[in-house]
Amino acid sequence: VQLQASGGGLVQAGGSLSLSCAASGSILSINDMGWYRQAPGKQRELVATVTSGGVTKYADFVKGRFTISRDNAMNTVYLQMNSLKPEDTAVYYCNASLYIRWREGGIYWGQGTLVTVSS
Repeated sequence: VQLQASGGGLVQAGGSLSLSCAASGSILSINDMGWYRQAPGKQRELVATVTSGGVTKYADFVKGRFTISRDNAMNTVYLQMNSLKPEDTAVYYCNASLYIRWREGGIYWGQGTLVTVSS
């Protein structure tokens, strides 16, 4: 199983970026998918998650600015980031809680994509 994240880059404060992350391989089913981030010198933190049924959860610092969504048919999760701030600069990681066969699965992580917001 692989999670391939893409869409990071450099943007000015107030701008927007869209991230995507596609899971591939031998996957039976995917439960929650999410985005986390890690800024230099800081711990990895939750940004947003979405269940297979579309229920979302956001960290307080992104509420109203970021939107998480997913395409279950494509095993893909998205993160639309608007009104970006310099403090949003971080490596963004996607993850997925999934099963590869009956009762066998776990949490899988993507490789990370760098988002840099200039002031």
